[in-house]
Amino acid sequence: MGALSGVRVVELAGIGPAPFACMMLAEMGADVVRIERPGGGLMLGPPELELLNRGRRSVAMDLKKPEAIIAVRELVARADVLIEGFRPGVAERLGLGPEECRAINPRLVYGRMTGWGQEGPLAQSAGHDIDYLAISGALGAIGRAGGPPQVPVNFLGDFGGGSLYLVVGVLAALVEARASGQGQTVDAAIVDGAAHLTTQLLGGLAAGSWRQERGANLLDTGAPFYDVYETADGLHMAVGALEPAFYDELIRLLGVAAPDRYDVNNWPELRKVFAEAFATKTRAEWAEIFDGTDACVSPVLPLANEHPHVVARGTFVEHEGVRQPAPAPRFSRTPSAIGQPPARPGQHTREALTDWGVTAVDELLATGAAVQA
Repeated sequence: MGALSGVRVVELAGIGPAPFACMMLAEMGADVVRIERPGGGLMLGPPELELLNRGRRSVAMDLKKPEAIIAVRELVARADVLIEGFRPGVAERLGLGPEECRAINPRLVYGRMTGWGQEGPLAQSAGHDIDYLAISGALGAIGRAGGPPQVPVNFLGDFGGGSLYLVVGVLAALVEARASGQGQTVDAAIVDGAAHLTTQLLGGLAAGSWRQERGANLLDTGAPFYDVYETADGLHMAVGALEPAFYDELIRLLGVAAPDRYDVNNWPELRKVFAEAFATKTRAEWAEIFDGTDACVSPVLPLANEHPHVVARGTFVEHEGVRQPAPAPRFSRTPSAIGQPPARPGQHTREALTDWGVTAVDELLATGAAVQA
């Protein structure tokens, strides 16, 4: 019974950011029905390990068949939200565009997830996270001095600039629709979200406190007190000692004599001092020294780790035998939950269509317009 309990969402299956957004909505209590092609789409592993698909039911439908489109429209009539991640124009060609859907259900919030947006010179071009970051300017800001831009996996574009903006937009539109009775379209483009994430940097750029060059600024490894350092065992510690009090604690616990950090001319020497100090002990030894202090120094750990803090908070959980992140954010009164594990494509076709009141389910299955796994 999460915060979105009672909200119904139709997900026209895609990959990456749209499924992540629908996963979040499901964890917050929404009833999300995932419409996907028979046999499923692109997967990185077996269906039960496609964690972005967790928490919702799967209905397999052949959207090339008119009967399937009619059934999806029945779902739309009962939904609060529809989310799609096609290229611009594809949903319209299927007869499932925002105008067609809101003619059926005027209060529908129609969420659109793309890389380039619904219009613009690149709207019909293929792309991936790295391309949207490149055009937005975000990718060019990430990296060390004298080196190439560094790729931040696909966290920053797909999920940061994409999924989270889609979720925020859909929830805002849902609140407004409940007041006005009218739905609207949310155009969530990763290039827009990634650019929006650079707001603070652009303020610094205008003020002269941030430079376009990589590795020359306070938060991009330009400052030696905001960087990572290798330890004696070839692992790493992360240092984020920005404020004076935290920096003083760093120096004390490292046990070093350091030049004045406020003179940028001293930064190369300061970086050398830090590197030599961290190289004298293992990551585990440094982690114990800095644990619980205000030096802002932490061990760089692998995915799905068991650091005492994340264990205490339950940041990762074992669900259906798979270690994975727990839902976030947390609610004091209406907690989120993972729900069911990722479904096989079409696992819940009959069940979900029947629950949502779709007519002629047997006929849909008989004609192949819908498939029960």
